[in-house]
Amino acid sequence: MFLDEAAMLMDELIKYSPYEMEGLMKVNSGLAEKNFMRHLQWSGEHNLQNSKQALHAYDGAVFQGINADDFSEEELVFADKHIRILSGLYGVLKPLDIIQPYRLEMGTKFSTQYSKDLYVFWQDKLTDYFEEEMKKQNYNVIINLASREYSSAINLNRLHARVVTPVFKDYKRGVYKIITIYAKRARGLMSRFMTKNKIVMPEDLKAFDEEGYRYMDSLSSEDEWVFIR
Repeated sequence: MFLDEAAMLMDELIKYSPYEMEGLMKVNSGLAEKNFMRHLQWSGEHNLQNSKQALHAYDGAVFQGINADDFSEEELVFADKHIRILSGLYGVLKPLDIIQPYRLEMGTKFSTQYSKDLYVFWQDKLTDYFEEEMKKQNYNVIINLASREYSSAINLNRLHARVVTPVFKDYKRGVYKIITIYAKRARGLMSRFMTKNKIVMPEDLKAFDEEGYRYMDSLSSEDEWVFIR
């Protein structure tokens, strides 16, 4: 959807040497060199020879939780209609959009001729995009399973929509708390739960019970749903 903008950012990104990329992305020299080469090879022409579908291209904890390898064709179509993936390079993706390897997290302090950082670059574009998407939906609700780093790229207050943010907490040392690595996986598990059960009514997500999580009404508010384990 924003391939022209991705090309603009990549033209800026390839100006960085591997050494400069270490500092920009806070990675070691090996990762910096690997991504430097990836970015040099990046092309505006995307095809199945040089690209992968987004749902299969990412491999972090969220996408391990989604585990889309066993999705049926029908489930893939459902996911493509209902799930959106935020990206520092591509802005927003549908699960079946094809993308090339890259590294550019939304929170990277990446200053370009277009903006001081990626939040400034993307915010109006993404907010307008989701506002248009909301006009097509029956329920006018966004289930926000993005991290704060990524959801901050959208001006949620400007949307004519109810935004519900699930929060996942684990019991540790006598209290329930957010443990980042578990919370990331849980966000993916909820995306999978929604897809496998073809959930379109937001309230039905309160039945989410994967890997021991359960909804706690007493800890939740209208716009923040707490699941504990």
